[in-house]
Amino acid sequence: MAESDELPDAPAVAREVFTGEAWPRAQAFAEMLAGPGVVRGLLGPREISRIWDRHLLNCAVVAEVVPEGAHLVDIGSGAGLPGIVLAIVRPDVKVTLLEPLLRRTTFLEECVNELKLANVEVLRGRAEELVGKRLFDVASARAVAPLDRLLTWALPLLHEGGQLLAMKGERAAEELEGAAQQLQSYGAQTAELVTVGHGRVDPPATLVRVVAGRSPARTAQGARRRRKR
Repeated sequence: MAESDELPDAPAVAREVFTGEAWPRAQAFAEMLAGPGVVRGLLGPREISRIWDRHLLNCAVVAEVVPEGAHLVDIGSGAGLPGIVLAIVRPDVKVTLLEPLLRRTTFLEECVNELKLANVEVLRGRAEELVGKRLFDVASARAVAPLDRLLTWALPLLHEGGQLLAMKGERAAEELEGAAQQLQSYGAQTAELVTVGHGRVDPPATLVRVVAGRSPARTAQGARRRRKR
């Protein structure tokens, strides 16, 4: 790598966020992102200088709102952001990395093996393909799709009361307002903006948190099944 493309030293706050066994794993994952991740096109070369601040720490603080012992699906996991980072910082959480592209799932499997993450599984596929087969407590997503489309993928994968944590930037409020129809259609209980990482990342990370309810479509289907008995 050219000097300008070298992975920078981790900021001091990283040692506060990644504690115990998470620290060497976070360092190793940063190296994998800066090396094979860039070579294979999963991360742009210009992102190397921002791996710690923009990527690892920004994803790690999402763990603040992930319930203890949850089963989380990371939709469109890509390079493992935020899924692998959450698995590193929260070993109590079981993480399913869901990604449709082979070159990305290959990278994810290599990372999981290299980092010895026993709480992670890698699935190649799309969220739509899991509907009716798997249910999760939490769904995470980062830079995957606009919120209105993401809701149609994520909410059918969540238990009633489960939550979607969508990492969004400055357009989060606008996207939330524009997704009102999908929120109603899928029976969401609540939808709100949440900021995490105060005092750890600048600016704090913005999430759209949606709590899944009972979808009207599911309720109708259940009623029809009961009538047939």
